Amino acid sequence: MRYELYYWPGIQGRGEFVRLALEAGGADYADMARLSGRGKGVAAMLSLMNDGKLAQPPFAPPFLKAGKLVISHSANILQYLGPRLGLVPKAEQGRIWAHGLQLSITDFLSEVHDTHHPIAVALYYREQKAEAKRRTQYFLRDRLPKRFDYFERVCAANRGRMVGRALSYVDLSMFQLVEGLRYAFPKAMKKLEPRWPNLVALHDKVADVPRVAAYLASKRRIPFNENGIFRHYPELEER
Repeated sequence: MRYELYYWPGIQGRGEFVRLALEAGGADYADMARLSGRGKGVAAMLSLMNDGKLAQPPFAPPFLKAGKLVISHSANILQYLGPRLGLVPKAEQGRIWAHGLQLSITDFLSEVHDTHHPIAVALYYREQKAEAKRRTQYFLRDRLPKRFDYFERVCAANRGRMVGRALSYVDLSMFQLVEGLRYAFPKAMKKLEPRWPNLVALHDKVADVPRVAAYLASKRRIPFNENGIFRHYPELEER
């Protein structure tokens, strides 16, 4: 099956968690909003979202078209793709556990986003800079360690993986979390990473997976930038 992924073309964002799974699973897919032509591009994505004839329209990207199915939300998409791409255990308990971990990652992403937009998404960062700095101090001191201490415990208990014994979509998502936080908060991550040896080792294992490595080296991988979830504002790490 050829999948169609719809997400904003200039950022990694939440769509990147789906892209990593599609790439690692060797899926045949098109990143529709990054293409040009009839039925493609951002205009086509917005048209689908605003199609009054759809009984089940997606509220926002990312969403995935799989045949007649339209699946929204990263964790929901990954729950669908996992068994089809061999990125989740076959047993029901393993699949449910994987989905729960992915939902925890989804919650954490909201906290990451709110370090630079603590007041309102509609406001520019420069309009809430003082609040962002205060929010980030609490995030780096409390929330980041608390979340990663938990993920580290899960990874250690599962012998270096998040779920099962083979590469899973949760492993891929943890790789992206580490990558993104290293970009956004390099000083804090350098200081804190020794607390999480299993997660760091998992990150390195995922980066060495041939399909993942090929993707990371390709033009399909959008560089981190200050329009996505993970943003590097050096002043947020200064005391």
